[in-house]
Amino acid sequence: MAAMDDATPTTEAMLATVGPRLKALRTQKGATLAELSATTGISSSTLSRLESGQRRPALELLLPLARAYGVPLDQLVGAPEIGDPRIYLRPMRRRDQIILPLSRSEGGPQAFKHLIPASVPERDPEPKVHEGNEWLYVLRGSLRLVLGPHDIILSAGEAAEFDTRTPHWFGRVGAGDVEFLSLFGPQGERMHVRAAPPGRLDH
Repeated sequence: MAAMDDATPTTEAMLATVGPRLKALRTQKGATLAELSATTGISSSTLSRLESGQRRPALELLLPLARAYGVPLDQLVGAPEIGDPRIYLRPMRRRDQIILPLSRSEGGPQAFKHLIPASVPERDPEPKVHEGNEWLYVLRGSLRLVLGPHDIILSAGEAAEFDTRTPHWFGRVGAGDVEFLSLFGPQGERMHVRAAPPGRLDH
């Protein structure tokens, strides 16, 4: 195995740059800490400590920030460009879900594969809102989607698309695992494949 390049930044050095990078992104967006807090669910005080370097960045904080800014996680931490076009799937855990990022593009739609294991109990809906547009496609199992006044069950092979400014929530329902794909894009950037079967979901 080749020795690590001396010029490769250490993990601590990379994390030290996260705060200034987060502040620069927020400034570019013209967003206040309060606005970003409402979008991500992270408190304003925690966001402030992240930007000042007083709080160590963790995945559960960086993931919603990356989605809010429409950038890949690599851009937030300043990961070095390796020049390899292959995508290395690194599972992430977010509450009850195991999430595999399937893309690493600079902005634009982001693709993810989600798994909610059968061991996860069915939850009461907790709808959220944020900027963007999302498309879901169920691979197996049954996915409950609460979207505004709609409460529907999507089975394998069914899809839905919606504006994420509409209060929404999805979770496992019935027996077995549920596995689905999601495409998420900035507000105003809609997917080419859209909506659920007739009569299942109105837009």
